[in-house]
Amino acid sequence: MDEVKVVVAHSERATLRVGDVFLKVDPDQARIDVEVEAMSLAPVPTPEVLWHQPPVLALAALPGTTLGRLGGPSTGSPAAWTAAGAAIRELHDAPLPPRPGRAGRSIVALAAELDAECELLVTNGLLPADLVTRNRRVAEAALRPWTAAFTHGDLQIAHVFVDGDEVTGIIDWSEAGQGDALYDLATFTLGHEEHLDDVIAGYGTDIDRNVIHAWWSLRSLLAVRWLIEHGFDPFAPGCEIDVLRSRM
Repeated sequence: MDEVKVVVAHSERATLRVGDVFLKVDPDQARIDVEVEAMSLAPVPTPEVLWHQPPVLALAALPGTTLGRLGGPSTGSPAAWTAAGAAIRELHDAPLPPRPGRAGRSIVALAAELDAECELLVTNGLLPADLVTRNRRVAEAALRPWTAAFTHGDLQIAHVFVDGDEVTGIIDWSEAGQGDALYDLATFTLGHEEHLDDVIAGYGTDIDRNVIHAWWSLRSLLAVRWLIEHGFDPFAPGCEIDVLRSRM
């Protein structure tokens, strides 16, 4: 009998692996619908949908391994990171999906959320004021007009699978939709700044690095309190707090 492995689990949703099948359990039907739709539209490799019986979505496992994870070493070669950059560019150049995604929040709404979160981080004593203030200043560069692209919305390196130097698939599309392309690139390179040049080489166009740095700060500031409240550790080496400290 295949062993049941918990891939990730918190109060909102969970992903289990049983043999060569991933079972995503999510009571939010809208998120599942977005994921299935995005995978059908994306021009890059995605997992095969085996069946869908709310609140469970069954997906076939992808060949290869992930490029790594936040807080850990990259298991992929520079060429694999370059191939991932090319795949991300292919996604961003695709026809737009029908609705905004996580990377498509308005500048006004995002700025308001960021200001409120920064205040809570300091008031609750989670982070020192100078660290928050500096990174809030860096984050300002992300709050600018952008041209909508087909974005993944949660493009962590753990969501990109490679076999050798070839991208074999991208998983976890529940945040996909129209959004800022640089949000995806920043999410993908978060905590792995040493591979930014490889990704840009594959992406094939000039990138405003100040905006990438801004998204690193912004995403990390917004994530810290949520991660702590859901049992994750943003203070672990190489994770969100180290990303914030690197901007000092």
